[in-house]
Amino acid sequence: MTVELGYGLDEFRATMARFASGVVVATTRDADGNPHGFTASSFCSVSLDPPLVLVCLARTANSYEAFRSSSACAISILAEDQVGVARRFATKGGDKFGEGGFVELPNGSLGVSGALGVLECSVRDRHAAGDHVILVAEVRGIERGEGGPMVYFGGAFHRLGS
Repeated sequence: MTVELGYGLDEFRATMARFASGVVVATTRDADGNPHGFTASSFCSVSLDPPLVLVCLARTANSYEAFRSSSACAISILAEDQVGVARRFATKGGDKFGEGGFVELPNGSLGVSGALGVLECSVRDRHAAGDHVILVAEVRGIERGEGGPMVYFGGAFHRLGS
């Protein structure tokens, strides 16, 4: 079904790029134990009791099938100096994990070393939302780091100004 809009999709995309957000990398493993991951700026806290977060994943992502079936994941909140990691996980194809820089978590997922925070999670719900799926995950463990945040704004990664 096509909906007639009073604006173009390029205008919608450009307007949404005016919203600054943090940057995360979400990781999981498939049924064979292979790691998968993606970069996201659509991430937020949902609930404190129980501790829930959400992250949105495009259905066209190479990692979609792994996240569709996995019950565990990790979400790493990236620091300002981790632009290379963000770009690597935002790019389709290639070996995202080959360069190292990860710590294995008790649930089997991989957290990004040096991240501002790593959330070890159990996937609770998946909700279809247009061309994406909303993953709702319960936080089971936390590792907290130090530093400044990476910010995504205007289609690019930035450091937060003082």
